[in-house]
Amino acid sequence: MNVKPTIVRHSLSEIGTMRERGEDRTSAGAPEAESLGAEFWKSARVAMPAGKTSVHLRLDSDVVEWFRARGNGHLTRMNAVLRAYVEAQKQVLVFNG
Repeated sequence: MNVKPTIVRHSLSEIGTMRERGEDRTSAGAPEAESLGAEFWKSARVAMPAGKTSVHLRLDSDVVEWFRARGNGHLTRMNAVLRAYVEAQKQVLVFNG
């Protein structure tokens, strides 16, 4: 099965060409953002998000089903729960130091 990727990257010139051909899927009524101005870009820095690690993890079936029953994004929600736990534990360490 040939699956088309959901994330596609285009250069600015490619986007312009797509718009000229009518292939741009942006709504014609979509609002344009205000320019941030040259001053903003003089001090702007690239911030790379922390990477993710792929793991094989065995979980209790009822836990997985509980998250799945709440719809798409169950793995993202599981990660959010783990993140909240880690952050809470960091706070415990700060207070109990």
